[in-house]
Amino acid sequence: MRVEHQIRAFEQLFASYNGVLPLHRHLVGYFKQHKQMGSSDRRWATRYIYSFFRLGKALAKLDPLKRLAIADFLCNDTSSLIVAQYLPDLVEKIGLPAQEKIDLIKKAFPAFKLEDVFSFSAPLSESINATDFYSASFSQPDLFIRVKSTHIQAVINQLQANNVTVKEVSDTTLALPNGTKLEQVINDPRLYQVQDLSSQKTGAYFKPNKYDYWWDCCAASGGKSLLLHDLEPNIELLVSDVRENSLMNLQERFQLAGIKKYHQKVIDLLQNNDQILHHYEFDGILLDAPCSGSGTWGRTPEMLYYFEKHKIENYVKLQKAIAQNVVKYLKKDKPLIYMTCSVFKAENEDVVAYLTSNFDLKLEKMELIKGYGDKADSMFVARLIKQSGANDEANA
Repeated sequence: MRVEHQIRAFEQLFASYNGVLPLHRHLVGYFKQHKQMGSSDRRWATRYIYSFFRLGKALAKLDPLKRLAIADFLCNDTSSLIVAQYLPDLVEKIGLPAQEKIDLIKKAFPAFKLEDVFSFSAPLSESINATDFYSASFSQPDLFIRVKSTHIQAVINQLQANNVTVKEVSDTTLALPNGTKLEQVINDPRLYQVQDLSSQKTGAYFKPNKYDYWWDCCAASGGKSLLLHDLEPNIELLVSDVRENSLMNLQERFQLAGIKKYHQKVIDLLQNNDQILHHYEFDGILLDAPCSGSGTWGRTPEMLYYFEKHKIENYVKLQKAIAQNVVKYLKKDKPLIYMTCSVFKAENEDVVAYLTSNFDLKLEKMELIKGYGDKADSMFVARLIKQSGANDEANA
């Protein structure tokens, strides 16, 4: 039977994965090693494993294949052989709205609880609606691109000419189906930047001024720096990261964007960098801190499945240590923009409370940008203003 073939393919794929690599990278290597799998086999195996991880640890004691069928029912609007085999009474209802499908699963399986999907006792950030957040785990976020307002209609025209569904979120933001091959449908990569909607919204907190000197201290591949530069092209910019390969990706993105005037350094922010930065004073610092990434697990549900709660505490220690080592390079009355892609209170509001208690920083504004209502990631951002001109030292 064909369903047995699909089940075997899923089970073999699942057994090959341990959560160390991002799932999308693992799939590339796995399918290269198993070239006998046709395109249909690859498509169904991919759908099933992503659906399986989206269920988190809910119904963990249930038969694994029935659990897979429940996950596939909740995560998709077209039926599958797994659903037909194990949930025949629900096949015709797979196209219903998400909440109605959740209610059907609760009725059929009384042990099902939404909170078991995101099964961590660590508190979420205060403004999150837990039910809405948990429910959003069952759907893949959209792909968002940022486009200059002068080019957005040209980009829309190219997308529509290639039959790509496009939603204009703002005069600079477009939402597309996840998995859209942008390089095949937009003829000039300089016209857009891939950046999640919530990440774009953090830019409202930057407020750079002309000729400011800013430091993006955990720059990674440069998404926030590119946003900052678009907000105010006439700034001086230092970008740094501990990973040299990330800065190489940043260089490529900056080159495409036509940004030539910037400084770049490989810096380990857990070390004392006075010898490197002793004379630097910044008008603004972007600290997009290493974190659990829990606000992005809609894109990477394997992280939801494999993540361990004790790692939150490790990230909090890292966030506090990095903040301590960068805030002393900030000028008086200038902003530190603290950001995470986490939904855990410990990494967000609690770190902000630590910063305001142990450094001469005043909180101006903070927000958990709730992407789950927009098929986007969720991000935390806080703008803190330095009150003293002297170098700060931690009191803790």
